[in-house]
Amino acid sequence: MNEWDYKVVYVDFRGRISAEGAEFIRQSGEHRTGFVRRYLAELGKDGWEMTGILPLGRPESSYFILKRPLVEAATENEG
Repeated sequence: MNEWDYKVVYVDFRGRISAEGAEFIRQSGEHRTGFVRRYLAELGKDGWEMTGILPLGRPESSYFILKRPLVEAATENEG
């Protein structure tokens, strides 16, 4: 059975992403969707996969839910 590591990311398409205490701000002149796509691409390189989006009541804001296989579980099963 797979075990998962989860990450919840607050995304404000107007220019801010917040994840586990780290803030990411859109660069001047950077397109809104390009900013979010760049951030998600970096997470993908670390094995994160999008599993859901929860739109918030505020326009252009959502929570993104991501998961990846739990590293500790994978190394325990190898031994």
